[in-house]
Amino acid sequence: MTLSAPSPDLYCVMGNPVEHSRSPWIHARFAELTGQALVYERRLVPLDGFAQALRDFAAAGGRGCNITVPFKLEAAQAATVRSERVQLAGAANTLRFIDGAIHADNTDGLGLVADIEQGAGFALAGRDVLLVGAGGAAAGALGPLLAAGPRRVVVANRTLERAQALV
Repeated sequence: MTLSAPSPDLYCVMGNPVEHSRSPWIHARFAELTGQALVYERRLVPLDGFAQALRDFAAAGGRGCNITVPFKLEAAQAATVRSERVQLAGAANTLRFIDGAIHADNTDGLGLVADIEQGAGFALAGRDVLLVGAGGAAAGALGPLLAAGPRRVVVANRTLERAQALV
């Protein structure tokens, strides 16, 4: 009797554009180091086709995906289960498919704050912070940035309306 190896788990990053994403390399390396069998792809999604691309990926056996521009707001709306961070930001950058449900989270802010405080060794508490942009990534970053206790956060964006909507 020959035992076959289980098929690898399928993951991806969805966006438009998406070729810039280093996620496939990062996840392939992580899988190699941890002995996990997974396939992680880039998926270029038409600007008007996010919901269909999500359904197609889940139907193909996808276990989860990272979301990049410009779909973070749509990802939050598509989710059936939203973390507190997604509820606060209105944006999601990670989706998991579990028993027919779409679970959303937003790790943008957590990663940013960790990179600044732990990676760069720069405490945000009591400091002035400039947040450039007011899209989905900025929405995900704002809550964790505020939780780090800066003295002030200034949001700069091309349009005043979008910056005001974020804050």
